Amino acid sequence: MKLIVGLGNPGRSYARNRHNIGFICIRHFAKTQGIKFDKKKGLARIGTGKVADNELVLARPQTFMNNSGNSLSRLIKKFNIDLNDLIVINDDLDLPLAKIRISHGSGSGGHKGIDSIIQKLGGQDFIRIRVGIGRPDKPEISEDDIIAYVLSDFTPDEKKAIAKIIPQVGEAILCLLTEGLTPAMNKFN
Repeated sequence: MKLIVGLGNPGRSYARNRHNIGFICIRHFAKTQGIKFDKKKGLARIGTGKVADNELVLARPQTFMNNSGNSLSRLIKKFNIDLNDLIVINDDLDLPLAKIRISHGSGSGGHKGIDSIIQKLGGQDFIRIRVGIGRPDKPEISEDDIIAYVLSDFTPDEKKAIAKIIPQVGEAILCLLTEGLTPAMNKFN
């Protein structure tokens, strides 16, 4: 069984924020695979199904981003998931807008949601699909600028670029499930 998690913040006011691209991507993947988020377990909205001969649990943690590890640690225990069978989708400030990168065992890169997951799970041996949201266009960027940026919605032009990458994240997930990590990295990185 594999656990695929899209990171974000719960609530309508955050729904279209840059920080919620993980939620947006996992919702799209679930919809294309006929999986509904119809259960609440492990502080998350989850859906279960079978894709490419893999039993899947899809999850959207209902903790806030910086506490994502609380939800994931419960889900890992509940479904007896090995860290190597965990895929996490998250936003990345250091990637250009609408670019994706697949990695395994990488550090958090300063992402507080990933920091929380690594801390609560006691390791980083899981797959990440990072979706680029770019950085604020300012000569000097403070922590407050970054927080305001990730918690703001995509601009109309950014929405067009992001709309093209969302299905690619789904294709990357399918490639990971059917072909494995190295082929997926070669194809999507």
